[in-house]
Amino acid sequence: MSYSYNPQQGQQWGHQQPGYPPAGYQPNNQQYAPPQGPSPLAMNGSQPYAFSQPAQPPQQQAVVDEKSDPAYGARFKPKTQIRDPIFLVLFLACFLGFIGLAGYALYEWGKVGGLGDGLGKSANTRPITLNSSTAYLLVVIAALGLVLSGLYILLVRIFTKIIIEVTLVLSIAVTIGIAIYQWITRYYSGAIIFTIIAVIQVLSYAAMRRRIPLATILLQIVIDIAKHHKSVYYVSFAGLIVQTAWSVFYAFAVSATYTTWTLNSPSCAETSCSSGKVAGIIFFLTFSYLWTSQVIGNIVLATLAGGPYGGWYYFGPYQADGSGMPKHPTTKAFVRASTTSLGSIAFGSLIVTLLELLKTFFRILQNQAAESGDTVGQILGCCAVCCVGCIESLVEWFNKYAYIQVALYGKPYIAAAKSTWHLFKDRGIDALVNDVLVGVALTYGSYAVGVLSALFAFLYLKITAPNYNQDGQYTAPILLFAFLIGLQACLTLTSGLDAGVSTIFVGLGEDPHVLAQRAPQLFEEIRKTYPHVVQGVPQV
Repeated sequence: MSYSYNPQQGQQWGHQQPGYPPAGYQPNNQQYAPPQGPSPLAMNGSQPYAFSQPAQPPQQQAVVDEKSDPAYGARFKPKTQIRDPIFLVLFLACFLGFIGLAGYALYEWGKVGGLGDGLGKSANTRPITLNSSTAYLLVVIAALGLVLSGLYILLVRIFTKIIIEVTLVLSIAVTIGIAIYQWITRYYSGAIIFTIIAVIQVLSYAAMRRRIPLATILLQIVIDIAKHHKSVYYVSFAGLIVQTAWSVFYAFAVSATYTTWTLNSPSCAETSCSSGKVAGIIFFLTFSYLWTSQVIGNIVLATLAGGPYGGWYYFGPYQADGSGMPKHPTTKAFVRASTTSLGSIAFGSLIVTLLELLKTFFRILQNQAAESGDTVGQILGCCAVCCVGCIESLVEWFNKYAYIQVALYGKPYIAAAKSTWHLFKDRGIDALVNDVLVGVALTYGSYAVGVLSALFAFLYLKITAPNYNQDGQYTAPILLFAFLIGLQACLTLTSGLDAGVSTIFVGLGEDPHVLAQRAPQLFEEIRKTYPHVVQGVPQV
């Protein structure tokens, strides 16, 4: 099934996909930046859709009633049906098993005094070094990281094309620099890999640069959507908090497991202890931790894709008269992602988890070969880790688009994977390059925020000269913490934008006629930079 767009006849589509939009449905022909006067489109990156258009009388917009309007139920609103129930049950059983086992280990650990010491305390009478002033400093740095991240997003919105071009060149230069450094230090396996990556980047630079205009428009659209839907940032930070808490819980669970079931531990009088039991429990805890971590991140992705971004693409911004985007799209998308679509998300996450475990296994073999002086084994282990890592990255990239299909249309994982495969066969290079350009721009901005946060911490230490750091022995760890806090703050904010760019790309591939009818001028600008958009991906 394909679509044909004829600019001379307005929005005339050779074939309209059944189910969306139905006959009689009136789309909302307005974007987030409605035109204010006759200013033309500025393709330098400041106004992605400030079109000049003559004044027109207001049109009566159709009110979206999600219970009765078939436009909302036929295509965009997923059906309330549990998808992939087998993997849902497996995931819940694994998660509850982790909670039960970790809870018991922590209980036994607490009985033998495993939780007796806290931060800054010890049974020994050692002086405390890092004090409350350092904690306040890190809190201030966290706030500074958020402010700097917001400023960087504003700069990206204003100078989108320039920033994408600069960061693209910077990424190539950094790769070449790493390759040269590893050749100098004679780390040949890494040098060969980074040299190959650098050659590929240089050869593909021209093709990637030609696609910068499309990435520019999509990124500007997404930033504007996030500006009007702060839930994009709330969901991203909520995911970060949950992920951090889950990691802390896992760390305590592993420590408690070693203390509870290791031979000669104080709790062995009440429990049977062996090294085999410890290894088996640690493996299960690690497997469950990795699987749940994947699920948490993908729930965040599905919430954003099925909420503010999908709602904007199919209905436009919410209007006071009830037209446009349905109310509370983010909350509804989260409920779907954590209930009816959880099995599909768990299915895809399990594949990545197994690859992560396999990569960890090969890395252990590589370390063992290095300790024993086995050069051949070390090289083979390094190659195996790299190969599995590449496969894992490809699967994660593929899954991102599959989860967007799950979030937008309520498909089970296999059906979503098939649709994603057809999307990639038709325009996979476009999706890859678009993701690379946007990802590079956002990632290097996050590094810049991290560096500025570390610089602030350095100046603070120099000016205040705290007592615990008179000899400068704690400067390095404080700067590291400051860098990581700033980096993570910006990565968290921009992760929501990356999800939005991919969601809009999926919408343009699956249902380009929706945007052509709802926002024809914006669609025309996308068509100028991306002519392939006038043809929808063949449906299966």
